[in-house]
Amino acid sequence: MSLDLARLRAETPGCAHVLHLNAAGSSLPTKRTLDATLDHLKLEAEIGGYEAADQARDVLEGFYPSIARLIGAEPGEIGFIENATRAWDLAFYSLDFKPGDRILTCRSEYSSNYISYLQVAKKTGAEIVVVPDDKHGQIDLAALERALDKHTKLVSISHIPTQGGLVQPAEAVGKIVNDAGVLYLLDACQSVGMMPIDVRKIGCDFLSATGRKYMRGPRGTGFLYARARSTAQIEPIFLDNHAARWTGDREYKVIPDAKRFENWERYFAGVIGLKVAADQANELGMEAIWARLRALADGLRARLAKLEGVTLTDLGAVKGAIVTFAVAGADHAALKAALRAEKINVSVSTQFSSRLDLESRGLKDVMRASVHVYNTEDELDRFVAALGALRKAR
Repeated sequence: MSLDLARLRAETPGCAHVLHLNAAGSSLPTKRTLDATLDHLKLEAEIGGYEAADQARDVLEGFYPSIARLIGAEPGEIGFIENATRAWDLAFYSLDFKPGDRILTCRSEYSSNYISYLQVAKKTGAEIVVVPDDKHGQIDLAALERALDKHTKLVSISHIPTQGGLVQPAEAVGKIVNDAGVLYLLDACQSVGMMPIDVRKIGCDFLSATGRKYMRGPRGTGFLYARARSTAQIEPIFLDNHAARWTGDREYKVIPDAKRFENWERYFAGVIGLKVAADQANELGMEAIWARLRALADGLRARLAKLEGVTLTDLGAVKGAIVTFAVAGADHAALKAALRAEKINVSVSTQFSSRLDLESRGLKDVMRASVHVYNTEDELDRFVAALGALRKAR
């Protein structure tokens, strides 16, 4: 299925105002998603928040099958969480780590996740093991297999790191980890909405995701997938009267599905907005979206490779829609600001978010341009021309 670019841009109000190459930060939503979110906020203002939620009950419940369809899960395996970091935290901190337990991760891991490993290691005596990369810069599968042992409690990786185009071989990791009988946590913050995701094929026990990036949903939204057969006995670290029932003076009972990771109060307009965003991704088809994004990203890499003083920094045998590069002698933050003054949005990834990876490659930071389906080849030309002109001017 081919995508109708003119329609996609017409349905994206932001395209009339900016050249947005920061989908990996927060993408431009569609008018349909925007309207659904704002309409519910207006309804809350008009009739009251509780009453608006009651009126929208069917739409709110429709969130779970919409997300489940997007990632190949069951509705009962989905919980709405306010962002990807909190979704990841709820999975990770709900595990019962003991002295000597091993946490296996990768060199490209996100800083928030790694800080959590460090905290748990400090508190419990668990051990962090960083599996080395292979020649492509992705996790070395043979090294992962060798690292797994009877003390391994968890394998936890980021599917697509924030600082580059690398796509980790999540399915191959899953096969190795599942064969070893170890829990597998996948941070899919960048990959959900960018590429086809099938949690059954991946074999992850938990998957965390955000709404604001490639799903094109509202900020303040995300979700957690919890595989029913392997996580049913894992009790969330936090409970409230939504996640559990108070059954006696000294008793409570946790609800059986992934909603046990939710809390009672949530961003109801955001739930509706994220449902609409998921529906649109499902309607367009993730295979078509993925093909378009890879074509755009490959085209951008080809253009940047011809620009004097620019070095591409993406790793991986498979590369996604995030394009990173370094500009010789330039202050990347200043370049970002100068581009924004021309209504071109890009980002800068620093060691703040990816210390192990960037430090090991001798990179203080990298510029990041992340495409989405609403971008055009003409926009790529305009961006590269602007970048080249700014570099010469400095």
